[in-house]
Amino acid sequence: MTDGGGGPQPAPAARGSALGLRLALAFISVALAAVALLAGLTAAFAAADVSALATRQHAELTSAIAVAAGAAWDRTDNWHTADLSPVLDLAAQAGADVQIRDQSGRVVTSSPGFTGQAAGPRTSAPIVVRGEPAGQADVRFTGSGLASADHALQTALLRAIAGAAGLAALLAMLTGLAVARRITRPVEKIIAVTRAMGRGQRTARVGQVTGPGELRELAAAFDQMADVLDRQEQLRRDLVADVAHELRTPVAVLQAGHEALLDGVAEPTPGQLASLRDEVLRLARMVTDLQDLAAADAAALHLSRRPCDLAAVAATAADSLAGRFEAAGITLERRLAAAEILGDPRWLHQVITNLLTNALKFTPADGRVIISAWSAGTEAVLTVTDTGAGIPADELPRIFDRFWRGRQASHTSGSGIGLAMAAELTRAHGGQLSAASQPGQGTQMTLTLPRT
Repeated sequence: MTDGGGGPQPAPAARGSALGLRLALAFISVALAAVALLAGLTAAFAAADVSALATRQHAELTSAIAVAAGAAWDRTDNWHTADLSPVLDLAAQAGADVQIRDQSGRVVTSSPGFTGQAAGPRTSAPIVVRGEPAGQADVRFTGSGLASADHALQTALLRAIAGAAGLAALLAMLTGLAVARRITRPVEKIIAVTRAMGRGQRTARVGQVTGPGELRELAAAFDQMADVLDRQEQLRRDLVADVAHELRTPVAVLQAGHEALLDGVAEPTPGQLASLRDEVLRLARMVTDLQDLAAADAAALHLSRRPCDLAAVAATAADSLAGRFEAAGITLERRLAAAEILGDPRWLHQVITNLLTNALKFTPADGRVIISAWSAGTEAVLTVTDTGAGIPADELPRIFDRFWRGRQASHTSGSGIGLAMAAELTRAHGGQLSAASQPGQGTQMTLTLPRT
């Protein structure tokens, strides 16, 4: 399937795979860098410890050879007759060559390979007999024996570290791939659903996804957004249908009346002209409703706030509608206490007027509407309570949607924007408008605004 316009789009799966690959490579790079750093530090510290151990062992062996040479000298009191073969054997067993010098620096004895050996670790220790210096022992370590053991230990440690680092790198790679896949799978699904909606599939939804909590919240928020868009689209369609229906009757009446007057079929009597004027006023009301909604949207951005009393604004709105309540046979009761707020009195008057008009519309004759206002801590509260038929539970969450009209509103005039406009203006003031209703027991609208 191709998009409605533009060039070819990259396949969602390919893009998702590339995202997963990049994410996996990022995880693996970080893990490998950490493993390499840890392995390097471990190898360096291990090599230093082994070197320190070897140096200490070399020093101890040299001291032991010096003590053995001193013991040989002590048995004869001179170097000429001293038996130094045990000293040479001890050095040979340790993988070292030794050279014994007297106090004047003359070589007394030496291992066969001492003079011809290449440079290697070399240590010296004085030969002391009965507290007096008798000479010096020089020890040079070869590649076998103790030195070979030290080298083997270093090699074994480095191999162990390299093996552990390789295993850790493999585990990091597998873990990175698994985590990247877990993260990118929901993202790929969201991308696919977004593209489907872009192609006009309004019913496409992400649904439940497995992954980190943030991605699950993203998927849920996306579906909520899609539901809102779908509902707004449905409202738009309903509005077009409602406006067409509302316009059809007055336009048809106006057309028929004017044609009758032009053709001479009907006389331009006051009654005939009044009928045509009523249809014109009906059209004007519809245009006014749409203008009021546009004005409410603009007011949300351009409010002229100043300190005012919510109760005084409510009293003014009630006074402006008192005649309509009286004509409808509905009692309007006021319970208003001072509640200072910071707001735009003009648009607050519109909000309260819309709430009272809505209550008047759905309250039968001999009913009662109560408007109340008071202060509650840091908030000012206004309620409009009626004794009308109430709102069904399935319709209550939608009464503040634009152009939405419930089943009961089908028998009354209006375009379904009064409560939507009131809610919009309330949010612009930093407040909240809510509704509570029980079918058959009336409805209560609650306006909550922050106090000054």
